[in-house]
Amino acid sequence: MENIPPPAQELAMIDQELVRLDARRGQLLARRTQLLSLLARSAPPPWPYAPPVPPGSEPSPAPLPAEEIPPPSAQNVLLALGGMLLTVAAIAFTLVSWGHLSVGGRAAVLTVITVAALAVPAVLLRRGLASTAEAVAAFGLALMVLDAYALHEVALPRTDGLRYTAGAGAVLAALWAGYGSALGRLRLPLPVAVVTAQLPLFLGSLAIEASALTTAWALLTTAALDTALALRLKPGAVRTVAVVAACVTAGAALLTGGSLSLTAGTPLAAAGPGGLLLAASALGLFVAWRASDMAPACAVVAGLAAVAAAGGVIRAAVPDGWAVLGYLLCGVALLTVVRTRLPRAVVRGLAGAAGAVTAASVLWTLPALAVVLLGALSRISAIWTGAPGGARAAFGVDLPWPEQPTAPLVLLIAAGVAATAYRLLPSGGGRQWRVPAVCGAVALGWAAVLVAPPALDLGYPAAVAVPLVLTAVLLAVVVRPRAPVGSVVTVTALVCALAGSVSVALLSLATRTATVTALVALCALFTGTAVAVETVRARGAAAGTQGASRPVRALLACVAVGYATALVAAACSAAGLPAEHTALALLAVPAAVALLGARLRRHPVAPPIELTAAGAGVLAVVLASGRAPVLALVLALCGVIAAGTAVRAERRRVAGYAATALFVLATWVRLASSGVSAPEAYTLPVTVPALAVGLLRRRGDPEASSWTAYGPGLAATLLPSLLAAWGDPDWPRPLLLGLAALALTLAGARLRLQAPLVLGGAALALDALHELAPYVAQMVGVLPRWLPPALAGLLLLAVGATYEQRLREARRLRRTLGRMR
Repeated sequence: MENIPPPAQELAMIDQELVRLDARRGQLLARRTQLLSLLARSAPPPWPYAPPVPPGSEPSPAPLPAEEIPPPSAQNVLLALGGMLLTVAAIAFTLVSWGHLSVGGRAAVLTVITVAALAVPAVLLRRGLASTAEAVAAFGLALMVLDAYALHEVALPRTDGLRYTAGAGAVLAALWAGYGSALGRLRLPLPVAVVTAQLPLFLGSLAIEASALTTAWALLTTAALDTALALRLKPGAVRTVAVVAACVTAGAALLTGGSLSLTAGTPLAAAGPGGLLLAASALGLFVAWRASDMAPACAVVAGLAAVAAAGGVIRAAVPDGWAVLGYLLCGVALLTVVRTRLPRAVVRGLAGAAGAVTAASVLWTLPALAVVLLGALSRISAIWTGAPGGARAAFGVDLPWPEQPTAPLVLLIAAGVAATAYRLLPSGGGRQWRVPAVCGAVALGWAAVLVAPPALDLGYPAAVAVPLVLTAVLLAVVVRPRAPVGSVVTVTALVCALAGSVSVALLSLATRTATVTALVALCALFTGTAVAVETVRARGAAAGTQGASRPVRALLACVAVGYATALVAAACSAAGLPAEHTALALLAVPAAVALLGARLRRHPVAPPIELTAAGAGVLAVVLASGRAPVLALVLALCGVIAAGTAVRAERRRVAGYAATALFVLATWVRLASSGVSAPEAYTLPVTVPALAVGLLRRRGDPEASSWTAYGPGLAATLLPSLLAAWGDPDWPRPLLLGLAALALTLAGARLRLQAPLVLGGAALALDALHELAPYVAQMVGVLPRWLPPALAGLLLLAVGATYEQRLREARRLRRTLGRMR
């Protein structure tokens, strides 16, 4: 028989065994981690008695501790430190201990150390010690630099430092190139040789005090040598260094040549930098032809260099203001390569250069365009002061127009470039570029025509007529958009037409005749365009095609309404009518739009034009605010227009409330202008119709709340009357208010209506409090001062003693009111 221990003893035994197992498991895991770490570092042969591991379940080696450095990294650090210390020691020996040796000793020491430092890497490479060989080779290269320095100090002390450095750089670059080629496994000598080869020509030109142009030629020659080397080498570190060096030296040469070309005073002086820039352009095209991965960038640089070369000569030969046109024509000439058989990448790069030159030329014209668009704002402060002397004077901004006589021509050429790009780009894969091209062509052509009057200093009539004609042409484009980018062209043309129309409207403020004529033309143009667009859309819908979009149609209609409003206001002002009479005339615009809205009904254009016409009504109210009787008439007429609009079912809710508010405001303004000060005169005309509407609402919907039906109407009279009664020292108003409030309270209790009962009761209580307040104050002044606190204490005791009863009564009152409507 087995003796089974008691449960408590058995549980304690199990707990002890689990603790021992946990401790043993922790020891085994720690030992396992140590063994894996040892295996990762030393990689010993597997233990012959280890059980086979299933495929895919091999344990991953444990990561190295954070404080340990991997052996290769430690080796590199040690080698770098060793090479650095050797180099420092060699420098110290050369600078400090050099004078203690004879000439022969010096030569022997330098020769032995340098030859040894350069020979050791070959032995190390044969033994597979590549990192050590790199460190020793770096030390040898540094010794060669020290040898060159020592040779100058001892043997050639009188030689010019720049000349000697240039020659020494050439020799060292050649030696290091040969050394690196001989020991091909070394990675350092050849890149160092390429970097050192950048110095000889540049330092040599500085040594002979050559001109900036000669120095730029030296840099360009160095870049050409780097380019030749980069094209011959395979991808690697040496080729990367050569490419970077070529970009740096060529960039320095281009910047120098470009600055010299821009500052040249004569065409002959600009020819020298132009030749440098053309050579750089040829080098860039050669690289673009040979290296396909760098073709676009090199072609862009080549194209810009060619434009700078030819444009610089033209700039020096033409008067001020014509240089930009010369550069632009040179840039346009680059587009002739589009139809050639050059590689596509080269063609794209040259086309990109032409586009960059065109964009820069357009930026040059932006000040003139900004003056034309924004300068007309100066006319606002000088309305109808007389026609200016010319187009430039009309804008009121001092701009050096003689320096920009070619701005319209530049913009026109840029528009032609954009149009050409649109025609040449394929309609399939190039669609993402065709859309900006056609939009740019439209916008640039518009800007060219718009800038022409002030640039050519035409007369004031031409300054007004040209934008009007241009707006008409653009609106014609809006009416008849062309596929496949018709919607984009429509939007662009519409934006340009709007900007030009605003500019000409402001510019026409110089004289009455010009203002009225321009506004008549603009109103007719936009109204006709809106009607034509709608007609084209209807025909297109019948034929299965798509016309102008809904926002475009709505915008055209709104602009037409806006210009109609401006026309009415300008015509009335030109006729000498006062502001209040102009306000009455302006109401013709919302009235006409209301009639048009009744015809359009649920057309998507109807809401925008009605809102725009409401702005004309607001303007009429502002103009009539100076005379209260006229303001009341204007508000009443606006109410009539709103009421007529409310007849339509889709506008009934908004227009009905607006009409009510306008009629009420008109009544109040009329009463105020007649000297009426009693508030009931203003509130009762609102309360009576409101209560009538509420009564009709309750008859149609017996479940409607009395607050919804009668609350607004009752509050419109009770609250102002109550406020007036509290400030009225006489007795008739409070008496009449109290009687009315009592009648409302009784009616509410009789008809079980919550709103009359609560509002009437509250008004009655407050009115009674107002009447009793003087007597209460007088009585309080007569009573002893201890009596009010005593009465308050008794009241609190009474309420506390009957709290449950009062609570039940409050709940009963709440339920009673809740059952009312």
